[in-house]
Amino acid sequence: MVEITVKYQGELRCEATHTPSTRTLQTDAPVDNQGRGESFSPTDLLATGLATCMATILGIAARREGWNLDGMKVRVEKHMTTEPPRRILRLPVEIWFPTRLPNAARAECERLAPTCPVALSIHPEIEVPIAFHWPAAGD
Repeated sequence: MVEITVKYQGELRCEATHTPSTRTLQTDAPVDNQGRGESFSPTDLLATGLATCMATILGIAARREGWNLDGMKVRVEKHMTTEPPRRILRLPVEIWFPTRLPNAARAECERLAPTCPVALSIHPEIEVPIAFHWPAAGD
């Protein structure tokens, strides 16, 4: 169990504290939902959680298998519904791998990414397409 506490600071801003580490982060409502958009919104954090979770799961596999994924990049886009109720509609993810891996390793990465805990926790109505980008031969 991990405890996270949130203090509402007013003006649609919150500060969240990760109790085990005492690290904090701020959220702000997005501009299109009455906020200033000066920090991550709560739905941005969900998208961020998805991308970092996929990177972490792949990093665990890389450590176990001896692959070097240092420099891997993950990009996620958050698309919201335009009609009420306001919710996340799509979270397309792109993953760029820094080095070539054997075909079996590539297949394992492509199998593992969508099985990260955040991806498995996202409601099935939210589309989560994943594009994998591997270096070309000779790179």
